[in-house]
Amino acid sequence: MESLKQKICSEGTVLSEQVLKVDAFLNHQIDPKLMQEIGHEFAERFKGQGITKIVTIEASGIAPAVMAGLELGVPVIFARKYQSLTLKDNLYISKVFSFTKQTESTLAISSKHLNADDHVLLVDDFLANGHAAKALIDLVGQAGASIAGIGVVIEKSFQSGRSTLDAQGYRIESLARIKSLENGKVTFLE
Repeated sequence: MESLKQKICSEGTVLSEQVLKVDAFLNHQIDPKLMQEIGHEFAERFKGQGITKIVTIEASGIAPAVMAGLELGVPVIFARKYQSLTLKDNLYISKVFSFTKQTESTLAISSKHLNADDHVLLVDDFLANGHAAKALIDLVGQAGASIAGIGVVIEKSFQSGRSTLDAQGYRIESLARIKSLENGKVTFLE
């Protein structure tokens, strides 16, 4: 996705060889036009797969997931970081470690929104070590639902996430694959 790569180069900030800051358009301030293009691209890549729901994690995955849901005509569920007074009963629960925030969060999805009849597309802003994807896979598995694939806005291909998920047989569609963040410069894989 050329427009995404251009946006990463023009507005992304390389903070280290491991961390790319994209808060100008993806995970703090959101570029709606770019999110619309991202949603369309995910829908194109996964059309005809019988997807009934999209699952993501709050908050950064919500914008691309909603746009993909709009394009595919399916509901979007976001796994909440479990601290809600209203989300208490009949939950699927998993834990995820965030490298960027250096914290572990408990994720929860209400069982009334996801069940064994669902065929799910997972969507997230980043794929690095695969911790978030594994937590979402766990939640979907608890529901007995199946997974059509994983849509990733930005993949840090120099980290282990893709290889781990590939080895488990998951289809991964990344819109921008980063080969390196060395010397403060973004280098794309393809």
